[in-house]
Amino acid sequence: MIDVLEASVKLRRAVTVELKNGHKFVDHAKDVVTEPDGPEWVQFHDHDRVIVDDIVFCAPADPPSSSSYDAKL
Repeated sequence: MIDVLEASVKLRRAVTVELKNGHKFVDHAKDVVTEPDGPEWVQFHDHDRVIVDDIVFCAPADPPSSSSYDAKL
């Protein structure tokens, strides 16, 4: 899950997120923070900061572009 969120930050791609409480949204992750003495959390563009442990599902909102190099393999 962290990899998907970090890719959202680096590639500026939206992710689909579902939280433990059933709330679902699509947004861009702005930052993923991992602290040795605290929980991992992610800051989204249009939503509040979310603790990663509260996320039950996370995936790219759109499939990768067919023009990318990986798609040609």
